[in-house]
Amino acid sequence: MIEAVIWDFGGVLTSSPFEAFARFERERGLPADIIRRTNAANHLENAWAKFERAEVDIEAFDQLFADESRALGAEVRGKDVLPLLSGDIRPEMVEALKRIKQKHKTGCITNNLPANAIGSATGRSLYIAEVMVLFDHVIESAKIGLRKPDLRIYQMMVETLKVDPKNCVYLDDLGVNLKPARGMGMTTIKVLSASQALEELEAATGMALR
Repeated sequence: MIEAVIWDFGGVLTSSPFEAFARFERERGLPADIIRRTNAANHLENAWAKFERAEVDIEAFDQLFADESRALGAEVRGKDVLPLLSGDIRPEMVEALKRIKQKHKTGCITNNLPANAIGSATGRSLYIAEVMVLFDHVIESAKIGLRKPDLRIYQMMVETLKVDPKNCVYLDDLGVNLKPARGMGMTTIKVLSASQALEELEAATGMALR
């Protein structure tokens, strides 16, 4: 009996930034996957983690990311990575969210950046705001000083929604962020594409989402 569906935002309701990372690396002649490897190294306490918890400002993030990437083989400035993060909204996933909201509670747990870290077009910002209001509860890492995969952030969500984690589905595009949810008993879906995620979500909820 599903009570709630909990979503990551970037890479789930939007397209993954990994394609933009790869294109940036090719254009600059950088080693393949240098950005992702920098993000993954010491992932609980690196520049990215500190920025998503709002522990450092953009200038400090820029320098820390440069230092960390240089240690892995090539310098990449943090400020150059930020514009690559804005994926495109996946309308089919938004439609699924709307349908699920009619029957189940909905939540969003997002590792995000401090306000104004990424300049974005007003139209896109308004569209994102329209998506965010579809959730019964949203947890943003930069606002609470915690980020996935910290177990506490998942516990906060189920406590606020007043649901049993064993009756929840959680979607994320990163396996490391799915592990704590799975450990709590949630049904987890690793989002590789919209079509694959929707197929698994339909199976988990028993709903037609397309």
